[in-house]
Amino acid sequence: MNKAYQSLERHFARLSSLNDAIGILGWDKEVIMPHGAAERRAENLAMLEGLRHEILTAPEMADLLATAEAGDDVWRRANLAEMRRLHTHATALPGDLVEASAQATARSEMVWREARQNNDFKTFLPYQQEVLNLTQQIARAKGEALGLSPYDALLDSFDPGTRQTDIDPIFSRLSADLPGLIATVLDKQRSLPPAVPLQGPFAVPRQEALGRKLMQQLGFDMTRGRLDVSLHPFCGGATHDVRLTTRYEEADFLPAMMGVLHETGHALYDMGLPEQWLSQPVGQAGGMTLHESQSLTMEMQVCRSRAFVDWVAPLLRAEFNIPEDTPGWEADNLLRLVTHVEPGFIRVDADEVTYPAHILVRYELETAMISGDLAVKDLPAAFNDRLHALLGLHVPDDRRGCLQDIHWPEGLFGYFPCYAMGAFAAAQIRTAAFQQDSQIAPALAEGNFAPLLGWLRTHIHGRARSASMPDIIRDATGAPLGAEAWQTHIQRRYLDRAPDA
Repeated sequence: MNKAYQSLERHFARLSSLNDAIGILGWDKEVIMPHGAAERRAENLAMLEGLRHEILTAPEMADLLATAEAGDDVWRRANLAEMRRLHTHATALPGDLVEASAQATARSEMVWREARQNNDFKTFLPYQQEVLNLTQQIARAKGEALGLSPYDALLDSFDPGTRQTDIDPIFSRLSADLPGLIATVLDKQRSLPPAVPLQGPFAVPRQEALGRKLMQQLGFDMTRGRLDVSLHPFCGGATHDVRLTTRYEEADFLPAMMGVLHETGHALYDMGLPEQWLSQPVGQAGGMTLHESQSLTMEMQVCRSRAFVDWVAPLLRAEFNIPEDTPGWEADNLLRLVTHVEPGFIRVDADEVTYPAHILVRYELETAMISGDLAVKDLPAAFNDRLHALLGLHVPDDRRGCLQDIHWPEGLFGYFPCYAMGAFAAAQIRTAAFQQDSQIAPALAEGNFAPLLGWLRTHIHGRARSASMPDIIRDATGAPLGAEAWQTHIQRRYLDRAPDA
């Protein structure tokens, strides 16, 4: 490496600290910030986004990138390539557009909270329209700079290197197969005795205590993170300060518990990134498909398995002071509850069989909005029509329809397909991990996640962005990313009722 490369490392270390500050302010905005501070916070975040953009697009940055050499070190070469990708994304945009977008999304997100609660899409409409207008400008500018379509340019921000041509064949087949698969699974479920519902209420403090115990059981370091409450569950924060959230309902503890397990999967990825590269682009997570694969490996693949439920059942009874012989609390019934399949309105509460349908709907709608083929005013009707076509549901209101997710209010177009691709990757990863390390399955049956976490640290977390997402998946699992392992998993768990599924 030469002096230009060393100087770039110093610049990007500064950017890393700035990203941490933005992450904490963003977490605060969604968790504890008083509503009256929203306008000022929007200005703060816009200024910081503008400052980040200024650093990335400074003339000296272009000069350094042009002359930098990373030598033969694989990690430094990957780091330099990622620096150049980030620089290209940044220089495609004028600073005033970056700040305008940051302000618009911050305001939109705050208005969305009330609009969702009040089922009031009309009030939210102009804010979403402004966000979409700015996002379309960003998409066109980045597309021209990167030689991509506008939507692919947005997708590249969340999943570097992934294109619609990678997604569309998988989603097209899924769209054709999914309604029949769901129907078959529901028929099989109806042939079984009905599950016994658990009788609440379940006090929120006890749910919180349960969540923290499970986080630590999976490997979460409570000295480097925390659990809080937000309207929309997420994992965020900063380096060495990973913050996750869930939401609670006293009538049913399972949604919050599964939300915690999901976000813990994200957090473990962030906590497992290579320490020596944390301040550099190459040391960051390898895109949102990989990030979602980690949350879904934990929540869906492992923590809805027979082995995990057998282990966790006594813990649940103890946490909620339930006598051992209480009907419904035995492992067999708990397994039926956590693997219950039922088409529903809310994406984050969806079971793993119907979940991809929610992503197909959003992918179709957001690509149409970015291209200009779908107007924001027509979004509610279009959302309801597509959800009905795939899941047979009549959406009763926009709160349970197009207003339920935070992504579009925050301008996160191009993110949604990563959820489904992450589910497919999770199935491949779990299969490969169990095949490659015979200690993982018996350890999980005892509530010991260390062997699985160790495998993930080696094959996923520790590689960060030293290679592309497709290469990391292929190296870890021996196959390119596809939906086949996920379909096999659904067959084994829900149709064959395999005891180890």
